[in-house]
Amino acid sequence: MATTKWIIDPMHSEIQFKVKHLMISTVTGNIKKFEATLETEDDNFATAKGSFSADINSITTFNEQRDGHLNSADFFDAANHPKLTFVTESVEQADDENYKVHGTFTLRGVSKKITLNAEFGGINQDQRGNTRMGFSLTGKINRKDFDVSFGLLSEATSAVVSNEVKLIANVQFVKQ
Repeated sequence: MATTKWIIDPMHSEIQFKVKHLMISTVTGNIKKFEATLETEDDNFATAKGSFSADINSITTFNEQRDGHLNSADFFDAANHPKLTFVTESVEQADDENYKVHGTFTLRGVSKKITLNAEFGGINQDQRGNTRMGFSLTGKINRKDFDVSFGLLSEATSAVVSNEVKLIANVQFVKQ
């Protein structure tokens, strides 16, 4: 089997996180600057090994004041930890379209093993003859596991920001 290299296409990919605010609504963050590579045996997604990194300063919630607070030491501490990363260690195939992607997620200098759910979208060629592979990833982390411990309470004594953070990525990779 031949090793195949893939690079993420940022124009056709999106990386997001979602967190509850006041435990009544959800705020979405978008990561605008990121890089990722994969290696597979031939075109077999189940053999994927890869790495992903994102620029913390590129996170936007479309609110400048909140984005500034997220970059502060209360949350991401972008000055001291400018990147978040995920390194794939193994992929477990559940059926034709669904996989578990096991790897190490690093945020604020803290690394933890997490598992992401992946739905494989398939492989196809674009109008220029490039081979592309797409999939969607979802998962959850507890922000306190990564020392993101900002914890004000509202007047009703509920958390201002939930501990659970949902991770969502819809990505497309181009074969090299």
